[in-house]
Amino acid sequence: MRTLVRETTPWNEIRIYETNALFGQTGRFRCLRFADEAVQGAIDLRDPSRIVLEYPRALIHLLERNAPGFARAFMIGHGIGTIPARYPADAFTVAEIDGRVAALSRERFGYPWDNVVIGDGRAMLEAEPPASLDAVLIDAFTQDGTPGHLTTVECFAEAARRMRGPGLLLINLTGRTYGDCRIASIHASLAETFRHTAAFFLPASPGQSFGNILLAGSGRPIAYEAEELAGFRPFVPEPGSPLRDRP
Repeated sequence: MRTLVRETTPWNEIRIYETNALFGQTGRFRCLRFADEAVQGAIDLRDPSRIVLEYPRALIHLLERNAPGFARAFMIGHGIGTIPARYPADAFTVAEIDGRVAALSRERFGYPWDNVVIGDGRAMLEAEPPASLDAVLIDAFTQDGTPGHLTTVECFAEAARRMRGPGLLLINLTGRTYGDCRIASIHASLAETFRHTAAFFLPASPGQSFGNILLAGSGRPIAYEAEELAGFRPFVPEPGSPLRDRP
């Protein structure tokens, strides 16, 4: 393992490194991590077009299956830009709170577009015109997890107001399928805003109850093909109390 970058910003402890092994795969990988040690993004240096991590593959499937031919999407949380890099520059507006993350995605991971805006993602989403978006993706992490103001009823309602047609909201989280009050409450917040929701889980390792969780909300039923979800499996979240903005 070889460290290329180690920086501390007001928002993150950033580390970029190269390794020959990643989640049971062998090769040459370049990875982005924050303080919580979770891999925020990775590229295969031998095949940079390949999507290494499972969750962006699953998000891309859900996006294309439920917003086919989308014209405009808004994404909160850039990382290395795996998802928006696969589409034309004008298909996405990406909000990233940490300017160094955005800069390093270009310098070290080859992010090709100039469609990243720096600042608070929710404030920037709320500045978008009503009924101007086809989808909103939330993939924002700090060392404390997903920022709370991106998981409330009010946040999801603001996102819904900026969507046209049935709309689609996708959010990437970490947690447990059962016994996790936070996941249950975020899902309850989503369900209060969108008529249809779905939840998917990928354990951090086989048999573990903790891992990646994807939540989806839309005005129509969430469609998917199980074999295209990169190992994620649907589950029904436990009942929870919706989260609200603090006064």
